[in-house]
Amino acid sequence: MKVYLESFGCSASQASAEIMKASIERLGHELLSPGTADQAEVYICNSCTVKYTTEQKILYKLRRMGERGVQVIVSGCMPEVQLEDILHANPEAHILGVNAISRLGELLSSLEQRKKEGLSGGTRLELRTSEPLGFLNVPRERYNPNIHICQISQGCNFACSYCIVKHARGKLHSFPPDEIVEDIRAAVADGCKEIWLTSQDDSQYGMDTGVRLPELLRMISEIPGDFKVRIGMMNPFTVFPILDDLVDAFESDKVFKLLHLPIQSASHSVLKRMNRSYKMDTVDTIIKKFRNRFEDLSLFTDIIVGFCDETDEDFRETVEWIQKYRPEKVNISRYSPRPHTKAFSFRNLDSRISVKRSHDLHKICEQIKLESKQAMVGWKGRVFVSKYTQTGDVLTRTDSYRPVVIRGSNLKPGQYVDVEIVAAKPGYFLGKLVDN
Repeated sequence: MKVYLESFGCSASQASAEIMKASIERLGHELLSPGTADQAEVYICNSCTVKYTTEQKILYKLRRMGERGVQVIVSGCMPEVQLEDILHANPEAHILGVNAISRLGELLSSLEQRKKEGLSGGTRLELRTSEPLGFLNVPRERYNPNIHICQISQGCNFACSYCIVKHARGKLHSFPPDEIVEDIRAAVADGCKEIWLTSQDDSQYGMDTGVRLPELLRMISEIPGDFKVRIGMMNPFTVFPILDDLVDAFESDKVFKLLHLPIQSASHSVLKRMNRSYKMDTVDTIIKKFRNRFEDLSLFTDIIVGFCDETDEDFRETVEWIQKYRPEKVNISRYSPRPHTKAFSFRNLDSRISVKRSHDLHKICEQIKLESKQAMVGWKGRVFVSKYTQTGDVLTRTDSYRPVVIRGSNLKPGQYVDVEIVAAKPGYFLGKLVDN
């Protein structure tokens, strides 16, 4: 069968899509290339439900595919919390539970058998598992052959009032550390040079098993080979209890000095309504401890603007925090009420206020990023060759994950070279090779 897979959402969702793609090809189906959905006999939507706009885009696609007579399979988060919406858009949509990606082949085989028997319809199929299966040590069709996305856990043990993902993915289930190490060891042997550790919150890892993230990082760092590890998003309330050990684990040459610490808001009153379980002095302590150890640390954060009853003063506190700590990257989202969450019943702000605050914060962050980038021009140092770009150049990373593109070179992923940054572009730096 001709199968088209479209994936939405986070890097964990992307990892699941890579595994499902390998399953499709292993069974002998034709995996269609991007932009050819109109040729599909089966459309697989690996869904995301974090934002209302994404949800509506997905529901539109499910409806249109159904109207064209295409068999539709929905995986990812949406089937766990919005099954009724999915079936309203497409009553014949088949469901693959968020934990059941290993059963995709079973679902496709059933649809293929129906096709052979000339059955255009039939009972809607729904496959689920209570525990996450098939996320590690399985074949995958990577989006980039040099990057391996390793999901280290599923679910979350906390309950931010705005977050629907907890309801979709359930309680924390940390995957065994020896299986994670073996998964990464195999990826390195397969030629991957960059390893992304992903989950709903990396620093929650091991809260349910005892082997916490710092120990896992030490185990990963002992794997032979030239590769670098990018640690994904970590919440302040789960970083703080392991802070000293985590900073020590970041000392490894194989770990990028990148701290992705989503604060969502710098206002204590907003954080309380969000049920974020920390105050800003905790955040400040975390950042100072990392920056004291790693002078060239890159800081990423996430901000939700326009959360329920956010005042001008609340927003001002967030702006001032951004201006003080000057993160290299800020993921800005306008608050989007999600069903099943506590905040769904809260009073929302006028959308015009959220739009303006988002626009204002974007301008401030862009100015900070521009100033920071200009300050890096002339920098000299060692970089890690990560991957090839679409234009045939190579993308390298500084130890703090800053992207430096080198043009017209014969560099190979996995190498370390010395470069000088000669120009700053909106999304990356341009560099040239320098002699030792």
